[in-house]
Amino acid sequence: MPVLIYTENAEGKFKKSIFEAVSYARAIADQTNTSLVAISIGDVNADQLSALGKYGADKVLNVSNAKLKNFVNQAYASVIAAAAKKENASIVVLSNSFSGRGLAPRIGVKLEAGVADGAVSLPEISGDKFSVKKTAFSGKAFATVELTSANKVIALTPNSYKVVEKAAAGSVEDFTVENKESDFKAMIKEIVRSTDKVSLPDAEIVVSGGRGLKGPENWGMIEELADLLGAATACSKPVSDAGWRPHSEHVGQTGIAVSPNLYIAIGISGAIQHLAGVSSSKVIVVINKDPEAPFFKVADYGIVGDAFEVVPQLIAAVKEYKASA
Repeated sequence: MPVLIYTENAEGKFKKSIFEAVSYARAIADQTNTSLVAISIGDVNADQLSALGKYGADKVLNVSNAKLKNFVNQAYASVIAAAAKKENASIVVLSNSFSGRGLAPRIGVKLEAGVADGAVSLPEISGDKFSVKKTAFSGKAFATVELTSANKVIALTPNSYKVVEKAAAGSVEDFTVENKESDFKAMIKEIVRSTDKVSLPDAEIVVSGGRGLKGPENWGMIEELADLLGAATACSKPVSDAGWRPHSEHVGQTGIAVSPNLYIAIGISGAIQHLAGVSSSKVIVVINKDPEAPFFKVADYGIVGDAFEVVPQLIAAVKEYKASA
């Protein structure tokens, strides 16, 4: 029984997090001595689809349907579940992205499967039992869940598994499913994406600012540092609530959860709601003039100092390093 991987696309292209998920699914397929089937929904060109084979997909199911051009949670879940049944796949893997977090439980219900969302490492397999390490309590802790059901759904946290290329190319075939009208009761009318910035959920480096920056007019140094590092920009909830920055940059428990390799927090005290959305970051650097700021308790590196003095020096140091590299 093969492993099925859902490969989410953004405007017809696959992001790095998807190649991570395909590599992860390939590793599970190797653990269970089976093949890997990928499913893509939406308008994706043939080159992109065949490229999935380079990361381990033996076969790619291409679902091209005008009604499914934009993401529809229930409809996509029905298609993925139908593909799993067609391929007799007992394991479904997907990225724990915004849409993945909505799809995983729905697919679980349709397949009567156990679900492990927020997975951060390969499962330990003993017979039909999978032990999966995952994030818990909004990213403040880790838990190990045991999936003992015949069917299993695993959603992988972005930036938690390496991309592994294979010297192969998967075959591509069309796959068609007739969705029920009930699948389209809730529809997304419009998706607006920032095309000139690094996507927050997929960013390997995030530079984030808080109320310590005193106002939107001071955000230039955040953006300059982010540009130098090839990073995404983010902010705390009070900043977005005040209208200093768009809500699309708000990270935290009620915003976007991120797990970059490096998270730089500037002028953010570190309230528990904010920490819940960033604690999965591999390295956290905090810049704050308050030595008692809660963020320092979880930081890997901390600088006690005024952001308006520290950040310009940091920018200058990065420029000097890049000039000499």
